[in-house]
Amino acid sequence: MLQKALRVLSSRGRPNGQGILPMSHSFSGNAHSSAEMIEYESDYSAHNYHPIPMVFSKAKDVHVWDPEGRKYLDFLSAYSAVNQGHCHEKILNALTQQAQQLTLSSRAFHNDKFPIFAQHLTSMFGYEMILPMNTGAEGVETALKLARKWGYEKKHIPKNEAIIISCCGCFHGRTLAVISMSCDNEATRGFGPLLPGLLKVDFGDADSLKTMFEAHGDKVAGFLFEPIQGEAGVIIPPKGYLQSVRELCSKYNVLMIADEIQTGIARTGKLLACEWESVRPDVVILGKALGGGVLPVSAVLADKDIMLCIRPGEHGSTFGGNPLASAVAIAALEVVVEEKLAERAAEMGQVFRSQFLDIQKAYPHIIREVRGQGLLNAVELNAKGLSTVSAFDVCQRLKERGILAKPTHDTIIRFSPPLTIRLKELSEASKAFKEVLEYDLPKMQQQSEGNAPHNQPEACDRCGRVK
Repeated sequence: MLQKALRVLSSRGRPNGQGILPMSHSFSGNAHSSAEMIEYESDYSAHNYHPIPMVFSKAKDVHVWDPEGRKYLDFLSAYSAVNQGHCHEKILNALTQQAQQLTLSSRAFHNDKFPIFAQHLTSMFGYEMILPMNTGAEGVETALKLARKWGYEKKHIPKNEAIIISCCGCFHGRTLAVISMSCDNEATRGFGPLLPGLLKVDFGDADSLKTMFEAHGDKVAGFLFEPIQGEAGVIIPPKGYLQSVRELCSKYNVLMIADEIQTGIARTGKLLACEWESVRPDVVILGKALGGGVLPVSAVLADKDIMLCIRPGEHGSTFGGNPLASAVAIAALEVVVEEKLAERAAEMGQVFRSQFLDIQKAYPHIIREVRGQGLLNAVELNAKGLSTVSAFDVCQRLKERGILAKPTHDTIIRFSPPLTIRLKELSEASKAFKEVLEYDLPKMQQQSEGNAPHNQPEACDRCGRVK
């Protein structure tokens, strides 16, 4: 009876009778190949990602298996959302226990898990209050609204004239407000008009920020930045930059807003990347690893004089602060402390860079730079050395050798494994990378000989510069 009903529904109200997946293609308990899953995703999902052709079917700690049972090392960690390792037992136990008790209350009522999470997070990071959300992009939007509200109420910026300054090369998500700050033409083209009240400065250039503050300081509510620019290619600012930003923000009464969604929660070898320069931002945005790779959890941290500018009805989320996410986040944070993941990231990161710098010495014409902090690292390749091969091509060959990584641009590969990774697994990755350069790259170059070179950097629509 159910199958008959589904067949009827699949042919109603859809062009050519297409709609619900035909019963012959049902997913009910049957094993499906990687190729089938990739085809289904292409057919039934929006094409807003260009993934490496590999299908996750099972994962544990630093390892991932595809439907065929092939085993891989994960060197992306869902963009640092899986700092604690895949399917961590303590986090899963918190999830399952809470799921049997209470999953959602909405903020129309109180629940008995969110207050504990709020107290835990504020005491751990040294702020007075949090505003809970779900995704990182929501966290950024929350911080922007909070900065504007503070600007009007506390700094007395004239109505509708508040300015937020961000950095060239930034990545804070893909909402309309965030892409209005972006230097990525793919993120902005076709989505205008962009939001007003947003200015940009060069990342790492404290003098440019000072000039901007001098020109617009009385209307600037906040300066939003990543301590290390992840999507731009793991770009680390000059030493002392964050301290200069702190001093300038204090001098001109501007909120210093740190997007620590990717860099925070031990990824760089400290709980927050800003701690490398002993800097305390006014506002911190957390996400990704806050949910332990299990649920989307994000939060904005600030002290009361800032946070209480937001009042009931002015901002919120049905799922923000839900008891299930709160229980998971508490467990995720406890794992970071109990397993000393910040210290581990610092130690393992030094080993990673040492191994890859040795590879650079052997292939200086191919590897331009190895850089990073903790276990947030990147290898930038020489475009001339690659010839017609791209970083995406290199990542595909790494995948075939059991290492999962993803390029950030045509010539940059980001390496950010779970913080639980061991020395043996780091060595496996460096060995695979060296073998790709030694054996696979010459073959790829030979096969692509005569093809057009990979895409050259394009001028930014906003400033006209080639990044």
